[in-house]
Amino acid sequence: MKLLRYGPAGQEKPGLLADDGKIRDLSGVIPDLTGAAISPEGLAKLKALDVAGLPVVEGTPRHGAPVANVGKFIAIGLNFTDHAEESGMPIPSEPVVFTKATSCIQGPNDDVMIPRGSTKTDWEVELGIVIGTRASYVTKDEALDHVAGYVLINDVSEREYQIERGGTWDKGKGCDTFGPIGPWLVTADEVGDVQQLGMWLEVNGKRVQTGTTATMIFDVKTIVSYLSEFMTLLPGDIITTGTPPGVGMGMKPTPVYLKAGDTMALGIDKLGVQKQTCVAWEKK
Repeated sequence: MKLLRYGPAGQEKPGLLADDGKIRDLSGVIPDLTGAAISPEGLAKLKALDVAGLPVVEGTPRHGAPVANVGKFIAIGLNFTDHAEESGMPIPSEPVVFTKATSCIQGPNDDVMIPRGSTKTDWEVELGIVIGTRASYVTKDEALDHVAGYVLINDVSEREYQIERGGTWDKGKGCDTFGPIGPWLVTADEVGDVQQLGMWLEVNGKRVQTGTTATMIFDVKTIVSYLSEFMTLLPGDIITTGTPPGVGMGMKPTPVYLKAGDTMALGIDKLGVQKQTCVAWEKK
């Protein structure tokens, strides 16, 4: 299944993308796509529905992030050898873990706001894992049983804040609008082998990232098992798993960063496509 949330920001409704390409409204079945809705029991309920009998959503509504009320937004850094090398950082022996603020989560095609005074805002196409079942100290063999599905994520990053201003990476990762997710949550059964998905990102129509989840240093089952040693993963938590090479910071001979007016388009096989326009910071 391809599950989604549609409508104005803050007023999203749950939906399902049917095989005919039309959005079907799920608001008469569930209140929202929360952790409970994407638990094994919740997904079984949705899979049993007569999709043809659900109301059709007319037009082309805005997509919101496909999971509501995300509890934790966890990230894995330097998870592709080539990206670690272009960043000038050692290849990690264990997963590099940081967090993105849940307040940065937004729809897949919403504008990305360049932070006030930023000169080093960057892009990263990434595979996102959505947890469906509570996971604590799970083995690698058990890990995928705790995954509800997968999402496309742009891990937008401010490199000066992340690297040059001391402390942890978090301050350069959680700025407002730095977490576009979606357009859909694709259930694990529909994705199949998650370690064989092509990835790409374009800036202003130019391809800058091309990769595959096959070259991740730590694969999905390793990441879920590893994180469950340090924190309990709960239904609705999202883990973003690292990016292939081609980020702006790694451009030679001169790094390239985003500015107002730039556009990004990105995609992962089976998980859909995002498109964003960068805008200048404004007080809300």
